[in-house]
Amino acid sequence: MTTFAYSSTPAHEVAAGVVIVPIFEGGVPGPGAKDTGTVDAYAAARLTGKTGETLVVPRRGGDGFVADAVMVVGVGPKGSFDLTAMRRALGKVAPAVRRFGSAATTFPLAFSAARAADAVQAAGEGLGLGAYRFDRYKTEVTDGADLGSVVLLGSPRWDARRMKAASSRAEVLVDAVSWARDLVNTPAGDLPPAKIADAAKAMAKDAGLACTIWNETRLAEQGFGGIIGVGKGSVNPPRLIELAYTGAGKAAPIALSGKGIAFDSGGLSIKDASGMETMKCDMGGAASILAAMKAIARLKPKVNVIAAIPCSENMPSGSAQKPGDVIRHYGGTTSEVLNTDAEGRLVLADALAYLVEKDPSCIVDTATLTGACMVALGTDVAGVLGNDDALARELVRAGRDEGEPLWQLPLHADYRRLIDSKVADIKNIGKRYAGAITAAWFLNEFVGDTPWAHLDIAGPAFSEHGNDLGPAGATGFPVRTLVRFVLDRA
Repeated sequence: MTTFAYSSTPAHEVAAGVVIVPIFEGGVPGPGAKDTGTVDAYAAARLTGKTGETLVVPRRGGDGFVADAVMVVGVGPKGSFDLTAMRRALGKVAPAVRRFGSAATTFPLAFSAARAADAVQAAGEGLGLGAYRFDRYKTEVTDGADLGSVVLLGSPRWDARRMKAASSRAEVLVDAVSWARDLVNTPAGDLPPAKIADAAKAMAKDAGLACTIWNETRLAEQGFGGIIGVGKGSVNPPRLIELAYTGAGKAAPIALSGKGIAFDSGGLSIKDASGMETMKCDMGGAASILAAMKAIARLKPKVNVIAAIPCSENMPSGSAQKPGDVIRHYGGTTSEVLNTDAEGRLVLADALAYLVEKDPSCIVDTATLTGACMVALGTDVAGVLGNDDALARELVRAGRDEGEPLWQLPLHADYRRLIDSKVADIKNIGKRYAGAITAAWFLNEFVGDTPWAHLDIAGPAFSEHGNDLGPAGATGFPVRTLVRFVLDRA
């Protein structure tokens, strides 16, 4: 685990394996570039500050310089350099930084005092997330050491207490997101619903969260028909994970839920093989809620937060639910299962109906729910739908602040009729078009009047080829957005 610290020490006096400094397009020196004496070397290498350019300059013992080396990073035009650009720039170089073992960076100094705390946190997030790797199943690790520590450099004029708190938040968030990534990246054969529940229980004990695990017997007795129905085809029984954080006495809690399909074969409506190979990622919503709760418990905001996380495995077998079956959800609503590959909404429905009984101030759920959302928004942007526009705007703003883009889609009233069923209260699929919206309408049936927002994270939760903030595989989206949302509310 990478540790983070804040300091206002000048760059040339910081003890680190490497000091990372920015250069803007046109060779304009960023904070620390002159202090580290690297401007001339950068120009001599015929580099101009374009995004992605890097130069490592050895400095050990030179001119009183303490660090072993300086890494100069091109970040593009100064006018377009924002927190998201900084996260991405530092994330992109982080794998190369790992070999130094420790690092310091002057990047936060590129921002004004008003943005200083956010800049310190964002710089830590960029380096920590970019340095992530998943090598648990490698018999030999060949790409260098882990990044052990990072010093985030700022100005002596900044409030040191606030900056240290920001660096601590970065550490908590990087740890939480990395854990979410680990959960999703673990092969489904090693992480069935019961193992997810075990991981949640261990985390809760360590973090100080209240935790209750519902097994298949209790779920069946209490009428959680969606969770049980989806899990019927698997030898691995389902679980419901219930977590609670208390930071504000008896105040109404924020409620969270996340889709936890440990593996999604599609059930009897089986997926094509090429669409199944990465379906360990279908518990990305559950992982994001577990990780957000872990971070919230460590940050201790003055707010109450509860979570109900349904976990099932969707497999085909002689006992699997069949297209045309009708299931009764927690609370009594019935749904006709026309496609067993539209299973995420079935398990979430039970969890949402259960959370409503807790009288929360709002409910937010996350789910790798529909390919339709990916068609609409691509692989980088998550969709937001719900019954409360103000809540949706809060989440969009939190995502913008954290560099996790969200876009609100309409819960268009005329599309509600597309999930009318002739034999049950509702059916679990609509027609071909507007699939993300009809899926949200299905979930809407279970939240009543409680303010509710649904994040469809099918695109950004898993990256086939990797991005600036991490390698191929799970991204941990939208852990940072959820935590920011909770902290903003607190």
